[in-house]
Amino acid sequence: MNIGIALFTGAEELDFAGPWEVLAFWARSWPDDGVSVFAVAEDLEPVRCAKGLRVLPDRSWQDTPNLDVLVYPGGRGTRAQLDRDNPIHVRLRGLAGAGTLMTSVCTGSLVFAAAGLLRDRPATTHWASLERLAELDPTIVVRPDDRFVDSGAIITAAGISAGIDMALHLVARLHSADRAVEVRRGIQYDPLPPV
Repeated sequence: MNIGIALFTGAEELDFAGPWEVLAFWARSWPDDGVSVFAVAEDLEPVRCAKGLRVLPDRSWQDTPNLDVLVYPGGRGTRAQLDRDNPIHVRLRGLAGAGTLMTSVCTGSLVFAAAGLLRDRPATTHWASLERLAELDPTIVVRPDDRFVDSGAIITAAGISAGIDMALHLVARLHSADRAVEVRRGIQYDPLPPV
C-alpha cells in the first residue's frame, strides 16, 4: 500500500508531520502490513513550509508509483492553488479517478473543493476557513464540528492537529481498529489537552 504525503511551498508543518508520524510508525512497526509512506513534491529540492521548516521530499510526482492514499496538507501555500485552472487540480482529479483514497488536512480541503472533488459531499476544514470552503463549492455539506469527515473516497480533516485523528482513522479503516489503537499507544497520543 503506497501512501503519499504531498509537500509544497507554504504547507503547514503539523498538517503533514502529524499524519506522517502516525502512518510511518504503522509502516515501520508492522512491516508485514505492507505499508509504504513517502513525501512527494514537484521535485526533490527542499520545500520551505509555512513556519520556515525545510523538508526534503522522497519522490517527485514524476517518479511516484500508483498511490493508494494521498494525504494533502493545508497551510498558506494552498491559497495559490485555488485558481480554477490550476494544473494541480488535474493531478488531483486524475488520482481520484484512478481510485486513490484522497485525504486532506486543514485547508487542503479548499484545494480539493477548487478541483471539484468535494461536489455534493460532506467535508470540513480549519474553523477559520469554513466559509471559504462553502464559497468554493456551495454543494458541499460543511461539517463545522467534525474533527474529520469520511465520505468514502475522500476524507477531510479539520485544522492542523485533526490530521492526527484522521490518520489514526485511516489505520483503522485500512487495517483494523486494534492496529489503530496500537499505533496511538506507540506514539503516546492521548488527546486530552493540558489547558
